[in-house]
Amino acid sequence: MPVSKQAQDAIAQSLDSVTSNPGSGIHGLVFCAVDKDGKTLAEHASGKRGPYANAPATTLDTTFWIASCTKMLTGISIMQLVEQGKLSLDDPQQVYTLCPEIAHAKVLVGSDKLEDRKADITLRKLLTHTSGFGYEFFNKRLMEYGRRGGLATAGFDVFSGDRRDVLRQPLVNQPGSNWEYSIGIDWAGIILERVTGLTLHQYMVKNIFEPLGLKNIGFFPNKEMRDNIMIMMQRYPDGHAEERDHVYRRALLAETEEEQKDIFNSGGAGCFAKPREYCQILATLLNDGVSPTTGARILQTKTVDEMFKNQIPEFPNFARQGLAPSRPDYCNAAPEFYPQGGNPPQGWGLTFFLTIQAGETGRGENTAWWAGISNQFWWCDRQRGVAGMICGQILPFGGKLDVRLYLRSQLTNHRSPSAGPMGGL
Repeated sequence: MPVSKQAQDAIAQSLDSVTSNPGSGIHGLVFCAVDKDGKTLAEHASGKRGPYANAPATTLDTTFWIASCTKMLTGISIMQLVEQGKLSLDDPQQVYTLCPEIAHAKVLVGSDKLEDRKADITLRKLLTHTSGFGYEFFNKRLMEYGRRGGLATAGFDVFSGDRRDVLRQPLVNQPGSNWEYSIGIDWAGIILERVTGLTLHQYMVKNIFEPLGLKNIGFFPNKEMRDNIMIMMQRYPDGHAEERDHVYRRALLAETEEEQKDIFNSGGAGCFAKPREYCQILATLLNDGVSPTTGARILQTKTVDEMFKNQIPEFPNFARQGLAPSRPDYCNAAPEFYPQGGNPPQGWGLTFFLTIQAGETGRGENTAWWAGISNQFWWCDRQRGVAGMICGQILPFGGKLDVRLYLRSQLTNHRSPSAGPMGGL
């Protein structure tokens, strides 16, 4: 059942207060929430697609680069193949056979020395960011190595559309020794491509998007999506914001199959989507793997349960280790990802954060959520049967405008406390 008109109006007013505020730097937002029946609980498009006076209005058809919100889609794809027996979560030899580059990966010590790997890398570790890989924009040592070390003097850029920016990165931790946000899910996508003979885009279209009746989501936007793309903004430390070149522009500009064939399908960050279509995938997870709109089953219930199970109980404070990004134009520093009163244990499922303890905002136990670096957020609360997404398109990630938590609180009739710098747009 849709939320009350009062709650819908509060959501609209909340978004509009941000997009109408010149000091926010956020000119457009789209919000959508659904239930396990795939029915829309609330949705609102606010502001404009660009920062200039004659920019078209943001609508529910506005398209966003969803960056790391792609990771959950890659997780679904991998788990379909696990169900079929084509992939194993815990067989390192399968990983090494499909990706000998991983078998030969060494561990970066400091910013210039490499040492041998001492533990195995599995698909489960790749999906849970415990494989030992990192991200160059979050890890200063890795960035310095990419610019200066060995033959890799060009630096790394995982958003370049060039798979070599993933293939040539060393590990930054010994496998299993730590949780570090990483290119692990990009590697999972490469494993999928090598075992299926399909590109990740082709696989998702055939096995996720088409069964769910979705036409406006994928690694290469169609013409309608490109015509409705949200302009990317950059906010600076003094508070002002301006339009910037799109971070993921190569895939955005590739209109033909010939142009697309050499572009890396990043399982960690490559998709574009309309939020309301992404929400139909969330509704399918709420409905235990069956699309509530088309009736197609894309995952078994036990597989969804496994994805929502905490995979890293040995790291109960993994997101409290502090974030000091090596590229402040991409991400703000923060002490932790998702503050909760009393500091309860934190969890990570198969490709997403789990808030194990019910949250003060009304979030249920074991709610899944994650985000994209240009400020998109999704959540999926199986306990309460509600999921949703809010999308902006502005860097750096993390800020003081706590729109996401406030909107979710309106749907659960709880008041939202203030959150940390990673808590909203």
